[in-house]
Amino acid sequence: MTKTFVAKREETTPDWYVFDADGQIVGRLATKLATILMGKHKPTYTPHVDCGDCVVVLNVDRVRFTGQPLAHPSHPYFSKKMLTKTYDRYSGYPGGRKVATAADLLDKKPEKILYEAVRRMLPKNKLGRQMLRKLKLYTGTEHPHQAQQPAELPEHLRP
Repeated sequence: MTKTFVAKREETTPDWYVFDADGQIVGRLATKLATILMGKHKPTYTPHVDCGDCVVVLNVDRVRFTGQPLAHPSHPYFSKKMLTKTYDRYSGYPGGRKVATAADLLDKKPEKILYEAVRRMLPKNKLGRQMLRKLKLYTGTEHPHQAQQPAELPEHLRP
């Protein structure tokens, strides 16, 4: 009789990966990142244990949405969908709803676009928030995680 394997928090050690998001579609990239952060790409996946890996994503300001391409002075992958995709936040006060388009976020906080896409694909509990802390987003090609010696994202995990 075979026993079911259950991973324990003490036994799991996360690997570190680095990925360049230049020209990648936001939703397709976010699904792959959420899978890696949860650990579903590993045979030792356990739903109630954080057994995922850490991911460093570079050039998050150069991601793209699907849709008809439009000319833009500073963004090479600007599309019509960036003008219609909205992100809501709420202050907690009556009438405190703030709406921003993807084009607005691209100018002010470009890493927020990919962060929100991944956050919404993770579990909505303490474990999901712990998984999200392992996602490191940077707008340039430099990152401060050389000490962890991140490896390139393997081909079977790329979008």
